[in-house]
Amino acid sequence: MPSTNLTFTHRDEHRAWLASQAALPAGFRVGCTRFKFTPHEAPKPAQMTLTLLALDEPTTAFAAMFTRNAFPGAPVLIGRQRLAEPKIGAVIINNKISNVCAPGGVDASEKICAATAQALGFTSAQILPSSTGVIGWRLPVEAMISELPAAARALAGGSILPAAEGIVTTDLYPKIRRAEVGAGSIVGIAKGAGMIEPNMATMLVYILTDIAVPRAELRPMLARAVDASFNAISVDSDTSTSDTVVALSSGRVPFNDWSTFERGLHQVCRDLAEDVVRNGEGVRHVIRVTVKNTASLGLARALGKAVVNGPLFKCAVAGNDPNVGRLIQAIGKYVGAHAPGTNLSKLSAHMGGVKIFADGVFQLDPTKESALVAHLKAAELYQSAPSPDGIFSAPIDFPPHERSVELEIDIGNGAASASVIGGDLTHEYISENADYRS
Repeated sequence: MPSTNLTFTHRDEHRAWLASQAALPAGFRVGCTRFKFTPHEAPKPAQMTLTLLALDEPTTAFAAMFTRNAFPGAPVLIGRQRLAEPKIGAVIINNKISNVCAPGGVDASEKICAATAQALGFTSAQILPSSTGVIGWRLPVEAMISELPAAARALAGGSILPAAEGIVTTDLYPKIRRAEVGAGSIVGIAKGAGMIEPNMATMLVYILTDIAVPRAELRPMLARAVDASFNAISVDSDTSTSDTVVALSSGRVPFNDWSTFERGLHQVCRDLAEDVVRNGEGVRHVIRVTVKNTASLGLARALGKAVVNGPLFKCAVAGNDPNVGRLIQAIGKYVGAHAPGTNLSKLSAHMGGVKIFADGVFQLDPTKESALVAHLKAAELYQSAPSPDGIFSAPIDFPPHERSVELEIDIGNGAASASVIGGDLTHEYISENADYRS
């Protein structure tokens, strides 16, 4: 569960809390600029934001993980190469266009890196590119290069909030999480709302720290933190072509308690991962599935994802309908197709603490039905209502609470367990993605 139990009554209250979490670690600056352009593939006005995350001095202590999609974007291809570089000095991020399988995509990203390096006084190989947005479109390279000096001039320490706001696309609100570690801190921001089942999402995550953690320690720690957080969520079961998680250390604060640092890193990643789901496109309920006593961690996580990705169950949750037959169906479907030797005779299941299945049969009655409906309604982020033109859209741009639909599935034949976080399937999700490029 999240490290906090936050509630917000309005947007300004949430933004004030974000600002309170946004202090940059020592040795970092951020800057943004926005400009209008016309996409080559769709000649109608659009707007792009360029966001710079810059170190005062290039660092040897950096780590990154990228999408497993077999059609990765050009920035991912370049990012994988940058992992072999001795130092990284900055990340340049654009929204609106993801630069995936676009003609000349790698060359376009490298030109952006070269221009960024020139503006900052670094080398091109010390710049890590990231892009998010429409797949297949070309970057407006010349327009981006002409705007880069403005982003460089805007670089400032103090707060990471401008960057958290700059990287969003369909997100309803920015996402920031932090952990205090010794005399330093770990601060992370995330962008992500749809096309999310990380293996790694359309998800970009940037984690900054001033703790002097060596590269050899940081990279395996990031891999473990990502596996336990971003690899255990799903909004819609689609793995993006652009997923990126980057961690950078400025090395300003001496420290050597790596177990404490790793706990802070895991906390930031877990909280950001849940924020991504809670801010998923059209998500009105976050669903947390804990699968216990399975033969392996892989099976526990796969069963959790089978539940949160089951379209019928997701729709039932969206409607506050405890149609738990759809839950058991999703479990049986996965086991029948992928783990047919699994013994399900000891399986039990609870929703919101209410036992719904045991000994091979459902455990339901009218009292439980009422309790399950109340649990679903308590977890709802907002109530769905169409506008006069029939279009469904989310009426809020802040998270009112951190409650979830809580499911516990005990397989009863092993020692492994895992938690997976997902969202429901709503009218709003369909409306958003039916008109995504407009």
